[in-house]
Amino acid sequence: MILALDAMGGDKAPDVNIEGAILAVKQTSNDVLLVGKQDILYAQLEKWSQRYTFPKDRIRIVNAGEVIEMGEHPANAVRHKKDSSMAVCCKLVVDKQADAFVSMGNSGAAMATSLLYLKRIPGISRPVIAISFPTISGRCIISDAGANVDCKPEHLLQFAIMGNAYAKYSLGIKNPRVGILSIGEEETKGNELVLQTSKLLKKTNLNFIGNIEGGDVPKAKADIVICDGFVGNVFLKTSEGVAEMIGKLIKESIKSNPICWGATPFLKIAMKKVKKKIDYDETGGAPLLGVNAPCVIGHGKSDSKAVKNALIVAAKYAENNINKKIEEDINKFNTDVRENE
Repeated sequence: MILALDAMGGDKAPDVNIEGAILAVKQTSNDVLLVGKQDILYAQLEKWSQRYTFPKDRIRIVNAGEVIEMGEHPANAVRHKKDSSMAVCCKLVVDKQADAFVSMGNSGAAMATSLLYLKRIPGISRPVIAISFPTISGRCIISDAGANVDCKPEHLLQFAIMGNAYAKYSLGIKNPRVGILSIGEEETKGNELVLQTSKLLKKTNLNFIGNIEGGDVPKAKADIVICDGFVGNVFLKTSEGVAEMIGKLIKESIKSNPICWGATPFLKIAMKKVKKKIDYDETGGAPLLGVNAPCVIGHGKSDSKAVKNALIVAAKYAENNINKKIEEDINKFNTDVRENE
C-alpha cells in the first residue's frame, strides 16, 4: 500500500509525522508519501535519517505549497488553499498514486477536503468519523464523533450501517451489537431523533440492541454506539477530561501517602497498562467512513506512535476494501426497504 500523509498537519508537525512515517515503513511493507513544503521536509527527513535505519526508497516527498493551520475555518481554508498538503494528498489518491489519505491536522478541513476531492460513496448522505473508544473488555466504535452536529434519523441509520461494515470487515467482529446513545435504556426514552432512528434501525438486519446510556459505553454493552456528532463529541471530550482528572488525582494521592509512595514501582506497572488501553496514540486515528477512498483523521496532539498507528489503520482499511463493503450494505438495505414497501 502507498499512503499519502499530510506531513504538515497537527500541533507537532512535521517532526512527529516524519518520525511516524519512518516507524511505519520499518514495521510494515507500506510506502509513505510525505506531503508538504519540500524544503522543510527534506531537511527534517535528513535529520531523522541520522537517528533511524530504514528503507529510504519507501518514503518519498511530494511538494505542497500551502498549509491549512489548526485554527483555520475549514470551508474557507479548503476553498482558498488549493495547493494545501491536505488537497495534494487527496489528489494523489484520486490519481491512483496513493491508496489512502492520513492527516493529524485540522479535522474539519480534512473532512471538507476529502468530500471535495474524494467524493461520497454512492448512496451515502454524510460521512462519519468513527472513533475507537476503550471499554472494559476491548474497544467499541463511536459513530459519529464530531463530523455532523445536526442530523436526521436517516443519517444516523447510515452511521449504523457504515459502522457495522467497519466493525465486521476491519475489526473482525462477526455480529456487532449496535446501540443508540440516549438518556435511558427504555425505548420510550430520548429525543425525537433517537426515537425515530430506533424505529428505522429495528427494520434492518443489524444486531440492534436498543438504547444505551453514556455509562454503558465503557461497560462494553455495545460494539457500535450511534449518535449525532454533537452528542458524540461532547461524550468523547468529557470522557477524556474525566480520565485526565482521575490520573492526576491518583498521582496526588500517591505523593501524599507514604505507604502508596513505597508501592510506586508496582503501581507504575499497572498504570502503564491502563494508559496503553485508553491512550489515543495506540489507535492512531479514526476512519472517515462514507468518502470514496480510505481516509484516517488523527488527533492534533498526536505523537509519532499515533502517526505510525494511523498509517497502519489506513492501510488495513484499504486492504480490506471497506468502502466496497459499505456500498454493498447500503444498496442491500435500500433494496430490502423497497421490497418490503
